[in-house]
Amino acid sequence: QVQLVEIGGGLVQAGGPLRLSCAASGRTLSRYTMGWFRQAPGKEREFVAAISRSGGSVSYADSVKGRFSISRDRENTANLQMISLKPEDTAVYYCAAREAAIVSTHNSAYAYWGQGTQVTVSS
Repeated sequence: QVQLVEIGGGLVQAGGPLRLSCAASGRTLSRYTMGWFRQAPGKEREFVAAISRSGGSVSYADSVKGRFSISRDRENTANLQMISLKPEDTAVYYCAAREAAIVSTHNSAYAYWGQGTQVTVSS
């Protein structure tokens, strides 16, 4: 079983960048498709981005296209680079993993979740 930990949340001004990483232990991330989700206060958890097990396929929510970029590397991490952040991007961000080759935008498709990291964008 894989354990996931999100790293890199914090407070940033609107328009600024922030990079989140998802570190794995227990198993290598190479066997998992990875996703990022977020949950703002009073709202449901929503899909942000996903990258396939091979890294060859990515998917983004319309609200973050062109501003967020998901990637994975050999050091057993999955990353979310965020630029041009907006106050509406404020949320707790979660990384998630699923033992499948293809991406999914659905929460229920992911079996493993991190504890989440807070991202706050000030106006």
